[in-house]
Amino acid sequence: MSEVAPGLITVFGGTGFIGSQVVQALARRGWRIRIACRRPDRAWKLQTAGTVGQIQAMRCDAADPAQAAEAIHGADAVINLIGILYETPGRKFEALHVGVSRTIAEACAVAGARLVQMSALGANPESDSTYSRTKAAAEMAVREVKPDAIIVRPSVVFGPGDDFLNTFAKMAQTAPVLPLIGGGQTKFQPVYVGDVAAAIATAIGDTASDGQTYELGGPAVMTFEDILKLVARETYREPGFAPLPFPVAKAIGALAQITAVVGIKPVLTEDQVVLLQSDNVVSDGAAGLADLGIEPTGIEAVAGSYLWRYRKGGQFAAEKAAA
Repeated sequence: MSEVAPGLITVFGGTGFIGSQVVQALARRGWRIRIACRRPDRAWKLQTAGTVGQIQAMRCDAADPAQAAEAIHGADAVINLIGILYETPGRKFEALHVGVSRTIAEACAVAGARLVQMSALGANPESDSTYSRTKAAAEMAVREVKPDAIIVRPSVVFGPGDDFLNTFAKMAQTAPVLPLIGGGQTKFQPVYVGDVAAAIATAIGDTASDGQTYELGGPAVMTFEDILKLVARETYREPGFAPLPFPVAKAIGALAQITAVVGIKPVLTEDQVVLLQSDNVVSDGAAGLADLGIEPTGIEAVAGSYLWRYRKGGQFAAEKAAA
């Protein structure tokens, strides 16, 4: 193990769900953090994660090579967390996953900065999913110019503010039936956002991680049906569960994605249905959380701490029922 003394680190995508947790993990380890983002005003809440002056935000369009290079100038290390889960007219998988990743990697190579690249479990250049295919292409683009880059591939990530359990919990509030897409037997290995952040902060703090690829999954493999039933339990709801064939789900996703054109997050997209046709679990023998000294957090230990808001009686629904 070759520990790195914390210096200046640039985090692209540091204001998002995972990014905010990564910034906090880095701050605890003593890094000085520069958050490069399109909207610096969204980073104000992270100022309290460190000491005075430890965390600063700067405006940056990472698609612009000059702006990316400016954001990286003087940094010892860089973390690229930029990514999208669905496309909009102005934000495409190819541009944000592949183009931006290549731009950041090239700037890191020139600056001599170490790099962590966020990818996704199941990234596959031959996938039918555009999301999965461009995540794999981003990895290859980064490796071409930064062979020593650290690749991190998490499974679906859960935690307060996620678009995973929260989405299903909102559905359970109003829908009498939850859809088991493709029969609900697709396997996942949900990983806690705090563990993902700790893994990234640990990897960038150890040169032995350079050039490594880490697959991050939680302690349990769950089916899609298992996850929906967990959401129902934690929200004290009793919805029905009905199989939804993949072709029907794809048609619904294609229609739902139209909302993205007007800036509304789609409940489901056709590409996400394609992703659901393949299991999303850590590969046998892959380096992961254990190799970084992190014990994974179970989904049951965390889900109730933020899904309570979807209960009919709120946080104290169980106590009220008992009374």
